[in-house]
Amino acid sequence: MSYFMYILASKPRGTLYTGVTNDLARRVYEHKSKVGCRFTARYDVSKLVYFEQFGDVNDAIRREKQVKRWRRIWKIDAIEGLNPKWDDLYLRFNH
Repeated sequence: MSYFMYILASKPRGTLYTGVTNDLARRVYEHKSKVGCRFTARYDVSKLVYFEQFGDVNDAIRREKQVKRWRRIWKIDAIEGLNPKWDDLYLRFNH
């Protein structure tokens, strides 16, 4: 089974949210549907802009905690290193 640490954004360089899941497509769909997370629903944070995949849930959780401690600019640098246009990577799962 795979586990994912992911970052969602409201827009390029907008509000960011970091989470962990074992089903990335389902979890992002929930965020987009405004189900299961008041923060992302309130601030319309639903674009999947970054993710990392892990084979062990503890590694994913450890990475999430690490990223949550990062300064905002470090998160933006990581996102732009992988996804310079801030594309919604969720679209990869639905085509």
